[in-house]
This record gives sequence, C-alpha cells and structure tokens, in this order.
Amino acid sequence: MKEMISSTILLILIMDPLGNLPIFMSILKNIEPKRRRIVLLREMLIALLIMLLFLFSGENILKFLNLKTETVSISGGIILFLIAIKMIFPSKNNKNNTKNKNEEPFLVPLAIPLIAGPSLLATLILLSHEYLSKLTYLTISLLIAWTCTAIILLLSNMFLRLFGPKGVDALERLMGLILIMLSTQMFLDGVKSWFQI
Repeated sequence: MKEMISSTILLILIMDPLGNLPIFMSILKNIEPKRRRIVLLREMLIALLIMLLFLFSGENILKFLNLKTETVSISGGIILFLIAIKMIFPSKNNKNNTKNKNEEPFLVPLAIPLIAGPSLLATLILLSHEYLSKLTYLTISLLIAWTCTAIILLLSNMFLRLFGPKGVDALERLMGLILIMLSTQMFLDGVKSWFQI
C-alpha cells in the first residue's frame, strides 16, 4: 500500500499535468471546444496504452537490452533531476516555442512526449522490475495518476482561472522541488545497489 501511494505521487509528478496546462491549451486552442475534449481524451488513451505496455513488458525490455536495474535507477534519477530543474527554473524559450497549428495533433506531441515521456517510461520499467510481484498495485497507481492528469487537463480553463498564470507557475515549481528530492533518492538507491553488487 505504501509503495502504491509513493509510486502514484511519483507518476503524477513526472506526468506534470499543471506544467503541461499552458502547452496543451496552446496546441489545442484553434480546435473547437467540443472537439478539443475528444482529441484530449484520445491522446490520453494512447499515452495510457503506451505506459501500460512499458509497465507490463519492463522486465523483458531490461533483459533484451541487457540492462541492470541500477543503471536504469541512476539514469532515471538524472533525467528526473533535469526535468525538475526545468520545472523550477523554466526557460522563456520553452513556453514561447510552442507552435500554434490549426491541424489536429495526433500522438505527437501530446501523448508522446508530454504525457508518456522518456522519463516516465524509464520509471515504469524500473518500477515493474522492482515490484514484479505487485504489478496489480502498480497498474492501479498508474491508472490513478493518469486519471488525475486527465481531469486536470480536461478542466484546464477552470484551473487557469482559479490559480492564474502565476499560481500555476508556483505549483509547478513546488512539484519540481518534490521531484528533485524523489530523483535524488532514486539516484542514491541506484548507486547504493551498484556498490552492493
């Protein structure tokens, strides 16, 4: 149960729904409101399928690539740390560099990499290896994290009105701070396991 709660929090932080709010709104702003929800749900479902695939085949991916858990833990910790730094200190280029296209997005960039990004997929591989006997709990964790992300993104207008741009920025930075601590712990666990071999 403890692992389920911690993995759910970790997955929500990596998915970063609050940080993705402005990007999603920018990409979908030229699409009709009714169609926008359909596109958003479709992209979320595609992302969920990809995440479940990595969760259930994580062990086989590690074996196929001949990777040790420690390697994934250390590299995953570094990637998450870099993402957390960007969350705390966002560059102006990242926020203003989103192209506003009239065409409807498919798979890229909403499903991949904004929701099911490389750091999240690496984390799912690592979790599936660490808790091989608790895949049911991990699946529930993933579904809870995915549902929370979907709700936040579907209610994007309400959240932006409620918190305002500065409030969303502050929340994202707070999430980034928590993610830095989690990524450091993941890195240290990987290093500790490596020296115990």
